Amino acid sequence: MAANEIQNDPKHPTITAISAKDGASTIECWELSAPFVVSSQAGVTGAAFAQLGKTGNLSYAILPAKYDGGLHNAPQVQYVAFTSGEAVISVPGSDQKAYTKGGRDGLIFVADTASVSVKGHLTQYPSDQETTALQIPTADGMIPPHTVLHQGPCPQHEVGHQHD
Repeated sequence: MAANEIQNDPKHPTITAISAKDGASTIECWELSAPFVVSSQAGVTGAAFAQLGKTGNLSYAILPAKYDGGLHNAPQVQYVAFTSGEAVISVPGSDQKAYTKGGRDGLIFVADTASVSVKGHLTQYPSDQETTALQIPTADGMIPPHTVLHQGPCPQHEVGHQHD
């Protein structure tokens, strides 16, 4: 195997998800059903890719340093890819928190819209720097096929990685 190729057999990506059950937001670790596949496309040969589904209108957000997003519902079912900074997400009635740093491990999924969660979740951005994020709604509000691995966020070493 060439030095620039992935070292493990591709599996399935994992992602921290803010979902809802019985009208309350929850934090869960999901394994997405879409497998990683190894690319043979020029320029990315040997890299792992997973198809995350059809998406809607993408937006780019710049959040001020030390910003408190308050208690809110997801505006739509969406992936959020933090590209810089950090976010701390918590849900009412739970001690669980999801800590997300921008970059490689910065992808989360949020689906606790007002139609399924009464209170939503709290997001705080504690960094001394701005936090930037891509908001990527799914087409028609579709939740990707997945398996819940456990309650609570995915451990940082597991987020976005290939799960065995």
